[in-house]
Amino acid sequence: MDKSQQKQIKEAVRRHYAELARTGSSSCCGPDSNCVPTQSVAQMIGYSQQELSSLPEDVAGSSLGCGNPLALSEIHRGEVVLDLGSGAGLDVMLAAQRVGETGRVIGLDMTPDMIERSTRIAERAGVDHIVEFRLGEMEDMPVDNDSVDLVVSNCVVNLSPDKEKVFQEAYRVLKPGGRMFISDIVTSQPLPEDMRHDLSSWAGCVSGALEESEYLNIIRKAGFEDVAVMDKVDATRAELGTACCDGSGDAPMPLNIYSIKVGARKGAR
Repeated sequence: MDKSQQKQIKEAVRRHYAELARTGSSSCCGPDSNCVPTQSVAQMIGYSQQELSSLPEDVAGSSLGCGNPLALSEIHRGEVVLDLGSGAGLDVMLAAQRVGETGRVIGLDMTPDMIERSTRIAERAGVDHIVEFRLGEMEDMPVDNDSVDLVVSNCVVNLSPDKEKVFQEAYRVLKPGGRMFISDIVTSQPLPEDMRHDLSSWAGCVSGALEESEYLNIIRKAGFEDVAVMDKVDATRAELGTACCDGSGDAPMPLNIYSIKVGARKGAR
């Protein structure tokens, strides 16, 4: 994929999520769709009612993801956590509860409107002294080398047209021994070429999805160790809310798609 195509994809994704931020919507779905209510989706993809009830209402119902990356990750007091594609801040807020007053949580998003929205929510929630939202791209993170204990992301890496660079950057910012937990969409086989060029499907978490083994190999190539799929759910029919993600309602997919949770570690030096 050349630089021009990558730029087109990123702009399509940026416009899509900027519109969601401006309208206050928490769903990828259109107004006439039959999507599952977002708080129900959040529970279906792994967020507990206890977690959701601890958050402001406008972030508790804002899951646009495919799984809870915090569900399988240990987060310790005082740690620094980085959330890639933080959106309205659901995972950032939950991580803030676990790192406590001595910790730090950074939300990274490439959409100015989403940064403004999540920053306002954090201020109202009284956690703005723990969390910080930074405008930037996953392929070029505004984060120092070896400064983060844990990287998480919820169904966002698939939106990038340069996933190798994303995982190289994640590796760079992690401290030696740091961990990464990612929820994302993968496929059972390579996507048809026409779907690869569908910009609306890129924004909807489908066209950027890689075949599972290729996805895991890119993580290993970036330098990560102990790369493992910790959970895997067939999301082809999108009952977990990934129909919301791809904007296609219950339209059949041309191949199987899966929601996976992947864990990995940066080696200690």
